[in-house]
Amino acid sequence: MIQVVNIGKSFGLQVLFENITVTLGRGERVGLVGRNGSGKSTLFKILLGEEHSDTGEVIYPKNYTIGTLKQHLHFTESNIIDECSQALKGEDAEYGQYKVEKMLLGLGFKMSDFTRPPSDFSGGYQIRLNLAKVLLAEPDCLLLDEPTNYLDIVSMRWLTKFLREFRGEMILITHDRGFMDDVTTHTMGLWRQKLVKIKGNSNKYFEQILLEEDIYEKTRQNSEKKRKELEEFVARFKAKASKAAQAQSRMKLLEKMPEIEALSMMSNLEFEFNHKECPGKVLLEVKDASFGYTTDPLFKNMNFTILKGDKVGIIGKNGKGKSTLLNLIAGEIQTQTGSLNGNVNLLIGHFGQTNINRLSMEMTVEEEIASVDSSVGIQRVRSICGTMMFTGDLAKKKIKVLSGGERARVLLGKLLAKPCNLLLLDEPTNHLDQESVESLTMELQSYPGAVVIVTHSESMLREATTSLIAFHHGKVEYLRESYDDFLMKIGWEDEEEEDSGTAPVVDKLSRNDMKRLRSEAIIERSREISPLKKKMEMLEKEIMKFEEEQERLEKDLIELSSSGDSKKIQDNSLRLGQVKKRVDNAFAELTDVTIKHDEIFQRYEEKLKAWE
Repeated sequence: MIQVVNIGKSFGLQVLFENITVTLGRGERVGLVGRNGSGKSTLFKILLGEEHSDTGEVIYPKNYTIGTLKQHLHFTESNIIDECSQALKGEDAEYGQYKVEKMLLGLGFKMSDFTRPPSDFSGGYQIRLNLAKVLLAEPDCLLLDEPTNYLDIVSMRWLTKFLREFRGEMILITHDRGFMDDVTTHTMGLWRQKLVKIKGNSNKYFEQILLEEDIYEKTRQNSEKKRKELEEFVARFKAKASKAAQAQSRMKLLEKMPEIEALSMMSNLEFEFNHKECPGKVLLEVKDASFGYTTDPLFKNMNFTILKGDKVGIIGKNGKGKSTLLNLIAGEIQTQTGSLNGNVNLLIGHFGQTNINRLSMEMTVEEEIASVDSSVGIQRVRSICGTMMFTGDLAKKKIKVLSGGERARVLLGKLLAKPCNLLLLDEPTNHLDQESVESLTMELQSYPGAVVIVTHSESMLREATTSLIAFHHGKVEYLRESYDDFLMKIGWEDEEEEDSGTAPVVDKLSRNDMKRLRSEAIIERSREISPLKKKMEMLEKEIMKFEEEQERLEKDLIELSSSGDSKKIQDNSLRLGQVKKRVDNAFAELTDVTIKHDEIFQRYEEKLKAWE
């Protein structure tokens, strides 16, 4: 358990947060949200003792340990098994090695990697090694800042399961709202220099924030209306003897009324790509394409067609060739065999993992974005700079002084300026906050051109893609189906089992035996999940009923705030608090029941697959 008491932090005139107080309860797994620059990482550093707060204190229990991902990598052992074994807490050697191997396999390493030194691996896999060491140490509390940035979908699904089962406390920063909601019990957000924590997922948190801001604004408007009426009365009657006393009384009331300031607008990244219409239905044809950096090709004899309006997600484990395929489509590397035939009017916009390194370090943000297209006017350039949150003098900053996340936003800004009809996006969400990820997802949904995207965000795959290029089972397939269809028909489970060397052996059964086993399993599944379904339906109805009452009480409270009837205000507030608590409890219970339902359903799905 951690207690944060009246913490405040500023950098010069910029106030990140002030007077924040919160308690991290036993077993709570909290998602920390907030705009880029709101102070999430700074709060982490204060909790770790790496940064001092201006005011307040952080209180920990005695002998309380915190695990976190370090930015600076330091390895001392000759192989990754021994490196990770350093984090173990006194298990016997045989069981300790089993734990390490299971952890590494879950994070995407192969058994053949176990004897290799850490220095052999890419930066992303070295980050995974550090994550493995943090998790193996079994600290009392985990502070994880963007732990999914270097994970593929399979490893993310494994990490999701691990964090759900983690018994200690956790605070998580991630741009992937779906991942966060899957593993957390609470949501906590930095908003307007304050910290708000609720029980429940991020949707519930943002709904509460919007509701509170709505109530604040309506209260402010009522206050302003009343102030204006008082001012008009005083101005009209202060010179009249018969009304002078009343005017004086209202003047005193005016002096006592606090001024409620209007809330400032919160800036958002708003994406609008510069689409250039392309005549014809087909944008690009890939025929019998093969490529590899060694004699063993990453993919071979690949065939697919990208049509106008296609939204294609490239999925697969890391190292299979997803980014390479995107670079191939972009024309940055050439096929070893086969061909790529583009429409004569094809215009490609490419956001790549390595493209950030191609920015001109001595150029300003404004100059870099303007360099994309000479026909883009200065007003449009400044508008894009503002969209990417480089307003005013920030647009005059040189690229060399920007952080990695800021440089990624410059690259996205260049993409907005460039006329194109085929967008190629390689992990575009890594340096965006959750609101910006949602804005990007909405723009991709409505973008009239074609999109090919590599992303480990399952929510983005669901919402922004309509077909897939899947690297799985040693081959590459173009699938004109949704991500959910892929999971239902194929899924990742077989691939995980193959890599871990633990694929289940199914005895050869007759068709009748398999049919019987499937029927029995379906009946048993129905028996187990039926009561849970009924419970979920009952809780959903209860939540709807109390949310309707909550909405009515909040409207009444706004009207009562200007009446001065303190007794009714108190009674209304008391009932509102009770109703909110009922809603919170029902949501928490619904979450637990839903997780249990999904786990049982998934368990039977795996059985049924084995008997197909």
